[in-house]
Amino acid sequence: MKRNKTKVIHVGNVAIGGDHPISIQSMTNTKTADIKSTIAQIRDLENVGCQIVRIAVPDQESAEAIRAIKQSINIPIIADIHFDYRLAIASINSGVDCLRLNPGNIGNVNHVKKVTVAAQEMNIPIRIGVNAGSIPKDILNRYGHTAKGLVEAALSHVALLERNNFYDTKISVKASSVPLTLSAYRLLAERVNYPLHVGITEAGTVRRGTVISSIGIGILLAEGIGDTVRVSLTASPVEEVLVADEILKALELRKGLNIIACPTCGRTAIDIINMTALVEEKLKPYKHCALTVAVMGCVVNGPGEAKTADFGIAGGNKKGIVFMKGETVKTAGEDSLVDELIKCIEDNI
Repeated sequence: MKRNKTKVIHVGNVAIGGDHPISIQSMTNTKTADIKSTIAQIRDLENVGCQIVRIAVPDQESAEAIRAIKQSINIPIIADIHFDYRLAIASINSGVDCLRLNPGNIGNVNHVKKVTVAAQEMNIPIRIGVNAGSIPKDILNRYGHTAKGLVEAALSHVALLERNNFYDTKISVKASSVPLTLSAYRLLAERVNYPLHVGITEAGTVRRGTVISSIGIGILLAEGIGDTVRVSLTASPVEEVLVADEILKALELRKGLNIIACPTCGRTAIDIINMTALVEEKLKPYKHCALTVAVMGCVVNGPGEAKTADFGIAGGNKKGIVFMKGETVKTAGEDSLVDELIKCIEDNI
């Protein structure tokens, strides 16, 4: 699919925008000043494929903790700042890789200038992040809670940076409403060439949030809008990364393990639900491999429907077949079918 051409910025060693791969972000929910817990959570995020992590910086202690945290992790850190420009500067001094702040919320123009000067000296980009609930009153009075209002709010913050000759910027305009979010990003993409951070804010719990985020983020990415993503869930941030990865794989914007499985029906004579869960668990070590593995419930349609899969199994009456590229390679009983599949994969990759 064709992507919008946007300006390239760098968050640490991760390039965002242009033709660079769409990156996955998340945010810790630990107290940042609790260095040990924050490091542990970031390492968990790294292990599931997170490429950029954001941390809350509500106080000086949190800003100072960044230095120690960075020494023990491998991905760039974004400092989430609200209102206090001094925390932004302290975070820069501690070695943060990016700031998330809205310059219109941090006081007078001199404060904005101090932040931009410090950021430019260290090549630190700034993400402007406007949510539907944080539109400035003057813009809200003029446009209401609309896509136009979100975009105008974002552009007002952009203007403050540009007045200080700061252009190392990315932008987000999120709402909890999918239609509102879509309209806002479409409008914004027509107005700027800055890279866009896309997501649906306050999406909710794992089930509902996954659905809402997949629809919203998926539509935008399919339209070529978006350079980095965060799935916002009321859950462990690890779940956010896992969902984001699946969204990118579903759109074929990222390669990795793809497990396809039939939805079961009255013909199914094996425990396909638990069998699929077992396959998923056993193949975790191969999550970054560009493999498609099929778990099908019956021999009648299995290999045919999954003929594009690299490997797969199809169940029969308490037994099934293992197939590779649509061709049967082995027959096995239900109890050993998954093990035979895993062995076949290990022997042929």
